Amino acid sequence: MSSVTTRDGVQIFYKDWGPREARPIVFHHGWPLSADDWDAQMLFFLANGYRVVAHDRRGHGRSAQVSEGHDMDHYAADAAAVVEHLDLRNAVHIGHSTGGGEVARYVARHGQASGRVAKAVLVSAVPPLMLRTAGNPEGLPIEVFDGFRKGVAGNRAQLYVDVAAGPFYGFNRPGATVYQGVVDNWWRQGMMGSAKAHYDGIKAFSETDQTEDLRAITVPTLVLHGEDDQIVPIADAALRSIKLLRHGTLKTYPGFPHGMLTTHADVINPDLLAFVKG
Repeated sequence: MSSVTTRDGVQIFYKDWGPREARPIVFHHGWPLSADDWDAQMLFFLANGYRVVAHDRRGHGRSAQVSEGHDMDHYAADAAAVVEHLDLRNAVHIGHSTGGGEVARYVARHGQASGRVAKAVLVSAVPPLMLRTAGNPEGLPIEVFDGFRKGVAGNRAQLYVDVAAGPFYGFNRPGATVYQGVVDNWWRQGMMGSAKAHYDGIKAFSETDQTEDLRAITVPTLVLHGEDDQIVPIADAALRSIKLLRHGTLKTYPGFPHGMLTTHADVINPDLLAFVKG
């Protein structure tokens, strides 16, 4: 398997498909998944002549199940290690959910300084801050995230079934068509990873204030969000992020769920391609 070892000795798995001279598209996955969650987008962009790269976050998928470093700073540094190892330039970085937070921090802290990033996309992303605080009264209460922690510690196998079969893809909505293979694939990806990484990652995606990351991003940034996102509600995410970005473009989708990259890839993929080409 292809991998890179980070400065703190963590082995990060990655996929790298397509012509080396083609423009790279780098994908950053959500919690508690892996690079496999980008299959529909990677094959689509590969067919359109791009080089596509995706890695498994530390503790997730096929990357090392280390005890420490499950925070946005390390996530972004690990992504930078992959980019530098492959010497990717003029890249477009696309992040979903927690991966959107990873993209925001990577671009703000690493990508712009090195000149390696040209554009960014935040899809159903967690920035600027999910947790309800005095300064973020519209956020979700800590009890929501404590519930996730309890589920991971108590019976994460059942939690991952419940999340995938319910709110993640909107399969809990009346009249929704439930794709069992999609549920099973979400569960498979989650169970490949480390319970420790997933437990610690809840704090990373819910309590990391990325307001300054968003303000620091100077490259063109596309923000995509489903209006029926039950995991990362749009009002406290995309609708706030767009106000902080210097060169942001917002597109929302009525009725689309958090996992719209899978359930509505036929709609989302062309929108991503148009932004990349634009």
